[in-house]
Amino acid sequence: MTRFEAVRLIREWAPDDPVVASLGHPAYDLFASGDRDLNFYTWGSMGLTSSIALGLALARPALAVHALDGDGSLLMNLGALATIGNLAPANLAVFVLDNGVYGTTGGQPTPTSRGADLEAAARAMGIARTATARGENGLRQALAAVREAPGPWVVVVKVEESAPTARPPLDCVFIKQRFMAALGQE
Repeated sequence: MTRFEAVRLIREWAPDDPVVASLGHPAYDLFASGDRDLNFYTWGSMGLTSSIALGLALARPALAVHALDGDGSLLMNLGALATIGNLAPANLAVFVLDNGVYGTTGGQPTPTSRGADLEAAARAMGIARTATARGENGLRQALAAVREAPGPWVVVVKVEESAPTARPPLDCVFIKQRFMAALGQE
């Protein structure tokens, strides 16, 4: 399964939930799978997607909040998993799109390409609900589990690199204002 196919499936599964996407390819894929006001595209914030989604989940506990993070991005701020495990918001699911490379910066291998296990890291940092999904069926099973049991969740989605097909707006102020309005926060 390509990264785009995984993002599209997650987006279809969560049509009315806010989604925070990591800068670069995850944001491009989310935009291409269907731009909407509840998509928050992060720019200039590598390593902070899961932290931003955590803040939203804590501020808005009635919402199901989803993060689309990359393996390279999450590895830049692995401490976010410890904070998520400690605060344990039941409404947060982090989907780590693990292609084994820093796709946005040129395709250099990440430690996951050499065996680093982000699911095990999440469990070690106190996140009880984790999964690793391979292929469409594996992702569908993980999505069903996320809907059935409260989080926080970390789902590592093993994906193949795919070329970005569209780019969301780069206007950070516009993205923020649109997202906040969609959440009912002017």
